[in-house]
Amino acid sequence: MKVLRAELDAIDIKILRELQRDGRMTNVELADRVGISAPPCLRRVRKLEEAGVIEGYHAMLNSPKLGFDLVAFCMVGLKHQSEANLKAFASATAAWPLVRQAWMVSGDSDFLLHCVAENLTRFQDFVIEVLTANEHVDTVRTMLTIRQVKKLGLVEL
Repeated sequence: MKVLRAELDAIDIKILRELQRDGRMTNVELADRVGISAPPCLRRVRKLEEAGVIEGYHAMLNSPKLGFDLVAFCMVGLKHQSEANLKAFASATAAWPLVRQAWMVSGDSDFLLHCVAENLTRFQDFVIEVLTANEHVDTVRTMLTIRQVKKLGLVEL
């Protein structure tokens, strides 16, 4: 069952907004925040989950406190942009733990990779030994981050 934006009412939007801020709250607290009782709130949340609007719940971890001090982005250009090569590279990213998120993009590059590593040496090893060694890769441009200045949920509601 697919839910389109037009099928979401004001309460659904409030539920999504609150869960995006704090996915750990109880259903009772969520219901209170959106102004309905707990049973219909739970039904709405389940409907949103079943429709795939809510994909899951995650804890946001503090990377540096866990020993992952480097965040970088890699812009990757492939040798050939055939569908098979694009799919093969996209599939390869799943096996690379340093790559936390990956997007196929348009423009000068074919993929944008969000990478998190313990340190610069570990990241450089990945770029040299894994990423540039991939048979489909032609170019890699890396950008090391200095500091994250904004961190919000992925969708503005």
